[in-house]
Amino acid sequence: MDRRTLLAAAGVLAAGPASAQAWRPPRPMKIMVPLAPGGTADTIARIIADPTAAILGQPVLVENRPGGSGAVAAIAVARGPADGLTLLYCSPSIQILNPLMMRNIPYDAMADFTPVIALMRAPKILVVRPDFPARSVEDIIALAKSRPGGLSYASAGIGSSAHLAGALFAQLAGIELLHIPYRGTAPGVQDLMGGRVDMILDTAAALLPLVREGRLRALAVSTAEPARAAPELPPIARTLPGFDDASFNYLIAPTRTPPEAIAAINAAINEVLAQPATRERFEALGAEPVGGTPEQLAAAVQSEIDRWRAVITAQRITIE
Repeated sequence: MDRRTLLAAAGVLAAGPASAQAWRPPRPMKIMVPLAPGGTADTIARIIADPTAAILGQPVLVENRPGGSGAVAAIAVARGPADGLTLLYCSPSIQILNPLMMRNIPYDAMADFTPVIALMRAPKILVVRPDFPARSVEDIIALAKSRPGGLSYASAGIGSSAHLAGALFAQLAGIELLHIPYRGTAPGVQDLMGGRVDMILDTAAALLPLVREGRLRALAVSTAEPARAAPELPPIARTLPGFDDASFNYLIAPTRTPPEAIAAINAAINEVLAQPATRERFEALGAEPVGGTPEQLAAAVQSEIDRWRAVITAQRITIE
């Protein structure tokens, strides 16, 4: 199954009801989030926790364990009991990006874990400051070609999703862009508004409020099709065929977790993701629910690894 098929939210929110599964958690469950409280990942985990608990009959707690680009949480889950009671919330760094950009990681990204379910995808948008001369993707490319290396883009740091999105944009467009890494999205956006960098390609959730206030101007969306969060924006792919990028979050478990536990958890969370209330809360964050089977998730992760390996290798992106 290809990535686009898996990540088309409307097409995969179908799985057997949780009641069809025999396994039930004997004690409270835990979702470990490898990021600090308050961000999108933490919020998504808390949105699904209570309704999942209602289906499975045990509380589902959210524990934040930041550090080491996700490695602290990954090690804790990989070395913990494989009983279905602890799940790891994954952004792309843990299984997809860290192994491609870091020489040594203290866990086996694939062998230590088994897929559970895809949770959400969050489109990115390409934005510039209101007085910037480019008003379209075509304008950005033309401007960059007229002054190679003269256009800059901000990101939340080396190896961040915004960094890689900008690198993919430059690679497909055949242009040079100067990458300016920051310690998080917010300071990069501040410098963008202050005229110290030219653009940023980051999540709609972070940027759309500023666009709607008139403090930034949006040019395009990162997904191959128009995004629900900003249906008026054209996809970058209309100018750069093959460009398709969205922040992709999902759940995994220790590799020895019983299949019947994975099946029951997957069915329960599919049911939660299909609920209108969940979709509304996701969309308020600029995200779209995904769902599907563990096998579909495994295929999507492998597709992401293959795609980003080409970009990271070509751009020689590494994290020490």
